[in-house]
Amino acid sequence: MDRLDALEAQSVYIFREAFANFKNLVMLWSIGKDSTVLLWLARKAFFGHVPFPLVHVDTGFKIPEMIRYRDEMALKWGLNMVVGQNKEALGEKKTFPDGKINRIECCKLLKTQALRNTLSGEWTRYRMDHNKRKYVEDSNKEPYTGVIVGVRSDEEGSRSKERYFSPRDKENEWDIAGQPPELWNQFNTDFKPGTHIRIHPLLDWTELDIWRYIERENIPTVSLYYDQGEGKRYRSLGCYPCTSPVESTAKNVREIIVELESGKFKNIAERSGREQDKEDGGGLEILRRDGYM
Repeated sequence: MDRLDALEAQSVYIFREAFANFKNLVMLWSIGKDSTVLLWLARKAFFGHVPFPLVHVDTGFKIPEMIRYRDEMALKWGLNMVVGQNKEALGEKKTFPDGKINRIECCKLLKTQALRNTLSGEWTRYRMDHNKRKYVEDSNKEPYTGVIVGVRSDEEGSRSKERYFSPRDKENEWDIAGQPPELWNQFNTDFKPGTHIRIHPLLDWTELDIWRYIERENIPTVSLYYDQGEGKRYRSLGCYPCTSPVESTAKNVREIIVELESGKFKNIAERSGREQDKEDGGGLEILRRDGYM
């Protein structure tokens, strides 16, 4: 068994353990490469069917190509797609692009608070109606208490502190020091009532593993990852006012793999183009302690 086979098997096992042990399970889909690999693995784990909803938090400032790709794939694969949004903050223009607050406060409102309230059912959620081919108000108000997320420990510092099964409190806040140990592939799935669980099937994957797997499986990904002739591409995707592309002429998956194998980005953080990380002290720990992805 090679490395990709071993990683795939571990991730599929985590998916099935989560599905067997947690009710009201949901998976976050950011539209990026990691969560798209996560979606592919979910379909493998359950024989082509994803037996739980996918949630996307739409900040209102995502790159339009991301939203087009999301809806195209939701319809193509028959996904139970749910979208949440902080309409109040957007309506009041209480955002960084509108000049009212800084990037961190903007992320807290449009991402963290939107995620928490979407998961809890406190805010209106919108679900893709496949017959009407549009989003309609979701009648389900039940909270999602088990959340599958595509984070990798090598992506940035705070994520290296995660567990495969990581508990949060009822407010989705993260007590890093209070996480259970996970030794010798022994995973704790027995938590106190009311505990909110984040599940991380990609925790031990690397950026290079992700791209090699995308190539091997021929997984469709959003075109923003590839140079369109301008010598630039996105390495990490986010909101367009706060995300910058990197200099790269890689036009396809194979060329991205060659770049990574060459060490071109060896001393450049994967999220170096994400400006909110810089305001957060070079990482995401402030945001993630409060419940961010």
